Amino acid sequence: MDCYRTSPSNSWIYPTVILCLFGFFSTMRPSEPFLVPYLSGPNKNLSSTEITNEILPVWTYSYLVLLLPVFILTDYVRYKPVLILQGISFIITWLLLLFGQGVKAMQAVEFFFGIVTATEVAYYAYIYSVVSPEHYQRVSGYCRSITLVAYTAGSVLAQLLVSLAKLSYFYLNVITMVSVSMACLFSFFLPMPQKSMFFHAKRSKEVKKSLSMSTVLEEPYEREAPGCEEEKPTSEKPSASGNLNDGQLSSPKLENMTLKVFAQWFQDLKECYRSKHLFYWSLWWAFSTAGFHQVLNYVQILWDYKAPSQDSSIYNGAVEAIATFGGAVAAFAVGYVKVNWDLLGELALGIFSVVSAGSLLLMHYMTNIWACYAGYLIFKSNYMLLITIAVFQIAVNLSVERYALVFGINTFIALVIQTIMTVIVVDQRGLNLPISIQFLVYGSYFAVIAGIFLMRSIYIIYSAKYRKEVQIPAPSQNPDVPHPEEPSIVIMCTKL
Repeated sequence: MDCYRTSPSNSWIYPTVILCLFGFFSTMRPSEPFLVPYLSGPNKNLSSTEITNEILPVWTYSYLVLLLPVFILTDYVRYKPVLILQGISFIITWLLLLFGQGVKAMQAVEFFFGIVTATEVAYYAYIYSVVSPEHYQRVSGYCRSITLVAYTAGSVLAQLLVSLAKLSYFYLNVITMVSVSMACLFSFFLPMPQKSMFFHAKRSKEVKKSLSMSTVLEEPYEREAPGCEEEKPTSEKPSASGNLNDGQLSSPKLENMTLKVFAQWFQDLKECYRSKHLFYWSLWWAFSTAGFHQVLNYVQILWDYKAPSQDSSIYNGAVEAIATFGGAVAAFAVGYVKVNWDLLGELALGIFSVVSAGSLLLMHYMTNIWACYAGYLIFKSNYMLLITIAVFQIAVNLSVERYALVFGINTFIALVIQTIMTVIVVDQRGLNLPISIQFLVYGSYFAVIAGIFLMRSIYIIYSAKYRKEVQIPAPSQNPDVPHPEEPSIVIMCTKL
């Protein structure tokens, strides 16, 4: 397991390759685009009502309950055990899908898949503990892109097997079972990290390296999040997490240090969210992600309602592949767009949220399945474009440690919102709305988000224009006389 350390210059290659293989096989799941047709078909013979109201909500509830404990456990046990847990949960999920029968068994499927999604944090955080900071950007790109490739490949394979080979949905789940078993196998070959972001933090020279990198990232944006940048990153604070180096502490001291870590997390989050720029981008992230996952969770029910899989050919796999590819292209293109995101970022969020609302309302009002497919393509590509911008706008202001905290809290808030939405809209204890009406609610939900950010963007643009007009007359009164108040005006304009 330690053979990759023999060449310091290449020490990042071995864990990156293994992690990418794990990511590919865990995401290459051809059965997913056809999950609802499989559950409602002869293999499971479940009704649409049972799937919508009794089975699918379990995933949302279990994910919410597990997310924060898993987030803490992931850092404490240093990632690898959690990745192994994810691999095992994958296998249990698909064993139950293949051989389980009835509503209770499928609810167990959703519970174990909740474990799978809650442990995803370990996949994206693991690499920061085994490679040096100069490789973070490259390795993160590899890990994220391989999952997009795998999901697209799985969706294309599924569509080809269903449409051309007329393969049963059962065998798509068999292929997925083999794929996730390979992922579980690769998880055992990952090197065990010697450090983590918080409980086993970096020290001495490694801290200085990471600190210098985060300083470079934070410096250009210092004006926007003064509270967040004035403090040093979490990893530099030995009082919080630096002393938990090897885990060899007595129980009282460990408990004391754990409390200090939690206190430091709270302080870091308070400082970070004090930045209005970061706060509003995080707000959009949380609300939009909640709506996005809610749509993804129930869109197959809508497709099956518009065009029942038993009576017509379905193209769920092709649609998922095109939507993922389109979203990846849009996200890639963001890197080449020159926009003043400080001034126009929230206007973009508002405009594209209008597009999301329109695509969901199109899916509600149109009875044609192809119109529903088109609406979904627009919706998913649109979200992937915007979430890429949001991640960049948030991450560029933060160190790796603080980004992990903000990401975790944003995801948790999104899950709380999604859970509330599920209880009110879907659950039998709530309104228990029909699937077509649900998408009217989701479209209206994104319309409200659009309205909020459009109004705020108008305020930002108007304020910037007003301050610019105030700034211009000052030097024109006497160009030879310096004005002591001028720097403060410039700073105020820059903040906006």
